[in-house]
Amino acid sequence: MAQQTPNISASQPIIRQLDEAAINRIAAGEVVERPASAVKELVENAIDAGATRITVEYADGGKTLIRVSDDGCGIAGADLPLALSRHATSKIDGSDLLNIHSFGFRGEALPSLGAVGRLTITSRAEGHDGAEISVTGGKHSEVKPAGLSAGTVVTLRDLFYATPARLKFLRTDRAEAQAIGDVIKRLAMAEPFVRFVLRDVSGDGAGRDVFRAEAEQGDLFEALHGRLRQVLGREFAENSLAIDAEREGFHLTGFAALPTYSRGSAVAQYLFVNGRPVKDKMLIGALRGAYFDFLSRDRHPAAALFVDCDPNLVDVNVHPAKSEVRFRDPAIVRGLIVSGLRHALANAGHRASSTVADATLGVMRPEGQGEARVYQMDRPSTGARFTAHQAQAPQGFAETQGMWGRVETPLEEAPAERTDYPLGTARGQVHENYIIAQTTTGMVIVDQHAAHERLVYEKLKNQMAANGVASQALLIPEIIELSSSERAGILEVADELAKFGLGIEPFGGDAIAVRETPAILGEVNAEAMIRDILDELEGEGESLLVQARIEAILSRVACHGSIRSGRWMRGEEMNALLREMEATPHSGQCNHGRPTYVELKLSDIERLFGRT
Repeated sequence: MAQQTPNISASQPIIRQLDEAAINRIAAGEVVERPASAVKELVENAIDAGATRITVEYADGGKTLIRVSDDGCGIAGADLPLALSRHATSKIDGSDLLNIHSFGFRGEALPSLGAVGRLTITSRAEGHDGAEISVTGGKHSEVKPAGLSAGTVVTLRDLFYATPARLKFLRTDRAEAQAIGDVIKRLAMAEPFVRFVLRDVSGDGAGRDVFRAEAEQGDLFEALHGRLRQVLGREFAENSLAIDAEREGFHLTGFAALPTYSRGSAVAQYLFVNGRPVKDKMLIGALRGAYFDFLSRDRHPAAALFVDCDPNLVDVNVHPAKSEVRFRDPAIVRGLIVSGLRHALANAGHRASSTVADATLGVMRPEGQGEARVYQMDRPSTGARFTAHQAQAPQGFAETQGMWGRVETPLEEAPAERTDYPLGTARGQVHENYIIAQTTTGMVIVDQHAAHERLVYEKLKNQMAANGVASQALLIPEIIELSSSERAGILEVADELAKFGLGIEPFGGDAIAVRETPAILGEVNAEAMIRDILDELEGEGESLLVQARIEAILSRVACHGSIRSGRWMRGEEMNALLREMEATPHSGQCNHGRPTYVELKLSDIERLFGRT
């Protein structure tokens, strides 16, 4: 350990007033962490100015050049010097710091950027001539005329040249460019009616478009869905569910992906509060809780969610970069997110992600030399297919089919079976585990064990919800000593824990008494469970540990009580399973988030064989 030294000089310290340049550089250290932070502040200013077209250009990861151009309302030449003063803003009057309707409100971004880089602002407001002002290392130039049709162009060169030590902590040009791209994409999702263009002008300055999102049309949901398709890709747009829910002054909208369209990390989670991109621990925990029952712990949901409310119900002034917020009543917001997402997932029924079929087709696609020859063939009628099947069936087929699978062959005089069910009609079973069903547009392959396991699991959950979780009283209550903060934290969630059969109560001092535990868990180490719950509360703001353990037991019961792999099923049994899947929410994925069935379109199958 290093020898102790005083934090300030040993002699009597003298209090000094820092000069304006030092103040701005300190402020810049809070607001501008990296080039992406500068881009965020400038683009938010453009959005606040009412811009409908925003272009961002950067060079060398934003270290040598950042230029943001917009068609917003602009700044009058006489106001340019004031715009570069600290805490000067047109967005609030200072009377109410909670009623904030804009991205920015502190008036710190432009002077902070001018303190650590070479900043030039060219702007023209309606009814005024264009004007330009520059600031280098905190020193302003005179305002001079400039040619500009409308809007504002802010150019920042040599970021952190005035604080060279900060340059050493920046990452590679590529990493900084990726961070800029992420900022632009988040803001583009928040503003679907605004056109965004991101250009890399490194090198010779010719530039290339890194990202482009045209302004969307239509109502809010149509525009948002179109923007998410541009930003997150076609697969997310096709496999996401629209979210629209309200509760006590809060409105939740957006799109959330199906559980079978999950990710290996939390990179596809985008959260917004009153249009502002945030990374809030409570909101992320609510999103995780909504998918808790559908994904394994190593998979993460994908979603773009927007929480809108009266500005007085949320404080956005709790973080220098405004990336965190504080709600007046966070429990309402958490409940809204969990219930809104679960309702949408339940309404999705048996639906599974289309990416499952895409992956299946990718595995099946042959690696041929060049493109396959394409030819056309008339599709036979149902009667013609049946006749051909009977005529071409090899002798002894009935005896040999059991080696690999069984085919349900309809009788010639039997009425035509329906194939217009969502999951079709069973046609056979292969390897005593996979049901093959025919639909009107293709075929479905069902994992019989995974599908029935989910059906049994949902029934057990419904029974538990209706009857409650049975608890077992401890003969001798277990007394657990905690710190005062831990005791207060665990007692705050005592009512929630009681719903799952875990009964706790205060026991003098900083101790608690555990009097009941969930009966389904059998013998448990109560103290270890309580401390694990406290760890979750500390790290994530909530605890799902008891619920997770109970539902893990239900999952194991469902696994043992479901149709086993290797069991032969009759045609009516297979069809009954398909119909029950169609009627049961969440049956498209097993208890671990894997798909229970794969749907292949007839057009895709024909493409595999070069028939289209």
